[in-house]
Amino acid sequence: MTGTDRPRLIVGLSGASGVAYGLRALDACRELGVESHLVMSRSAGLTLAQETDLSIADVQARADVAHKVGDVGASIASGSFQTLGMIVAPCSVRTMSEIATGVTASLLTRAADVTLKERRTLVLMVRETPLHLGHLRTMVKLSEMGAVIAPPLPAFYAKPLSMDEMVDQSVGRALDLFGLAWRPVKRWGEDIGPIRSGQKDEG
Repeated sequence: MTGTDRPRLIVGLSGASGVAYGLRALDACRELGVESHLVMSRSAGLTLAQETDLSIADVQARADVAHKVGDVGASIASGSFQTLGMIVAPCSVRTMSEIATGVTASLLTRAADVTLKERRTLVLMVRETPLHLGHLRTMVKLSEMGAVIAPPLPAFYAKPLSMDEMVDQSVGRALDLFGLAWRPVKRWGEDIGPIRSGQKDEG
């Protein structure tokens, strides 16, 4: 919990492809009553222009608080600022690698480093394929440091009918790691899959 009436979540957007994941994470925070703190890398602005018709101002408007990536004195750069943790969606290999070294050059990676040192949940939705040995070793290092590596892979068992549904399922499952249950997530044994215990079989 935080020192405010609402829980807080830091949402980081890096320059990897898949900016939709970060956008929906911000939307989910608003729907769940979670105070969102956004920080975008400079490269994220380029990806935003390539993948959407939105401006940086449009994205910032989805967050409760938008921080400048160069403002290393921002609230989210301090461990005394209480949050549930941080999600980086999408997370580029460069951002992932910088976090792994602990030598942080921006507010995005500094906030991630603080999340780790405070033993809070850090979820990295890494977007890269194929992965070479260096990438894999970096992921192992981050996992050993306490981060959760959560590539946004489609859940075909949920039978998504659109790209939006695929994005929402990945984002929702990532938010589960913070104890946040988001409505669009389809859950095995509840919405899909085997019949729930006690439910009558109509067959």
